[in-house]
Amino acid sequence: MSASPTTASVKTQRAAPPALGKNLPSFRRALLRWYDANHRDLPWRRTRDPYRIWISEIMLQQTRVAAVLEHYRLFLERFPDIRALAAAPESAVLAAWSGLGYYRRARMMRQCAQKLVEENGGCFPATSLALQSLPGIGRYTAAAIASIAFGEPIAVVDGNVERVLERIAGRQRTKKEFWQQAQALLEESRPADFNQSMMELGALVCTSRQPKCNVCPIRKWCATRGEVPRTQLQSGQSKKEIWYTLEERGQRLRLIQRPANVSLMAGMWELPEALPTVASRSKSGAGTKVDATNGDALNSTTRSAKPAAKRRKPTAHGASRGSPAGHDKAPNGRKRLSAAPWRTFRHSITTTNYTVHVVRGRATHGKWVAIAKISDLPITGLTRKILKAAGII
Repeated sequence: MSASPTTASVKTQRAAPPALGKNLPSFRRALLRWYDANHRDLPWRRTRDPYRIWISEIMLQQTRVAAVLEHYRLFLERFPDIRALAAAPESAVLAAWSGLGYYRRARMMRQCAQKLVEENGGCFPATSLALQSLPGIGRYTAAAIASIAFGEPIAVVDGNVERVLERIAGRQRTKKEFWQQAQALLEESRPADFNQSMMELGALVCTSRQPKCNVCPIRKWCATRGEVPRTQLQSGQSKKEIWYTLEERGQRLRLIQRPANVSLMAGMWELPEALPTVASRSKSGAGTKVDATNGDALNSTTRSAKPAAKRRKPTAHGASRGSPAGHDKAPNGRKRLSAAPWRTFRHSITTTNYTVHVVRGRATHGKWVAIAKISDLPITGLTRKILKAAGII
């Protein structure tokens, strides 16, 4: 894909870090030799197409490489170029993105594609400064695209690079200092490879925990040699417990669509939530009672109900053997479901760890969806996990 006319490049500082001085050329050579011999063979490293590099960079934000690989391949099969992405309905883009999370990324990608097609003939600008004017492209992503696709001598700084830089210097840095130091280290004759070598070093060698200093190619210039781990903030992880109802009927499944005005996964499809109403359980392991609702599951408060001590294998019709799903009337008129959870899952979203209980039974809310059509819907990653475990998709 061709680029639009080059705009003025970002002015950057080129002073070598004091700790390196005249050793800077040796530092660069050592790092690039290591990268040439040890880098992972990833599909987005085999191309200089800005569209494919852009897709990979957006997918890799806060997502593990292993989780991105298959999504990257399938996404490009469905949207092979920027015009295909720009022309696609939002629901199709979200469906292809399902499982990666942070769905705002997919929405912004589509908006960016539309802007480029409408205003720039489907071409990406060739500089990081111009790229930052596009929807969903920040400083890091712009620098990655510009350096890898177009060879602009501009450094990138992500979490891995920050960790490497902080350990080299032996002290904490501000965001501004990180970018200045990264630019000073950059090998301008190979900006794409150098940027990727810094990120690869942080991912494979200079890791947050147990860094492999004995095999680090730049250890002789490192101020800490792994003795001072990078300062880490408290994660502030919270814990929540949620319940879902899995109801099948023939070749159909009941799902609900999240409201368009919620902050988390707006418009995505998921299983109906089931709210526990009785926290206690009998000594015989009777199921916890739950109400089937269409509540905002992932924004719900912490549940105190405990799952039954013994799980029962579900029958072909969905109810648990030995403890069939029963219904009675709750005070608010809703049907109340009493059953042991079919499965319990662990799931994490940003700073929240969820314990997810799934009951096979009858829900009172939701829309019947043909199982064959589920692949066309933007379903949440958690719902996809549950349906795969149930053998439905």
